[in-house]
Amino acid sequence: MTDIYEPPGPAELVGLFEALGAGDAVGWAESEAEEDIPQLARFRFLRMVWQDIDAWSAAAPGWAEARREDGPAGAAVERALRLGLTPAELGEIAREIAKETAFGLLHGLAGPTDGDLPPATEARLPGWCLAELSPDGRPTGRVLRALHEDLDEAEPQGPAGGIA
Repeated sequence: MTDIYEPPGPAELVGLFEALGAGDAVGWAESEAEEDIPQLARFRFLRMVWQDIDAWSAAAPGWAEARREDGPAGAAVERALRLGLTPAELGEIAREIAKETAFGLLHGLAGPTDGDLPPATEARLPGWCLAELSPDGRPTGRVLRALHEDLDEAEPQGPAGGIA
């Protein structure tokens, strides 16, 4: 067994991207194979992010009812429902807020400097990264950079616009 990580070959990559529901499995696989970008890890992570985003609309009836009775947004949810918004409409609003929040977090992961601190202070602060692991849990040395750039590209396409 070698200590060097060997990513899957192009044909296997296409199959894995298809299994994850990638709309352009070939394009994602070619990018990984030709550019040595950990696209499979990127897509898998973004798919997980989209599952959380889409849950806000898919589970809207349940969370709208639960928040109607309890929680800091309870009065607002109750008012919105009384004014005629449906749980599905509240879910779409919540989904968009979740998408914007996810984008902001991914953008911050790419570059934590946002200008709210003096440049001399920001220059001394640590950053962070999300790194790929092999299937057996070993670091591959490849970093998932600029995930916010592919958030829209990885949005699931399905009957309800979400992950089935």
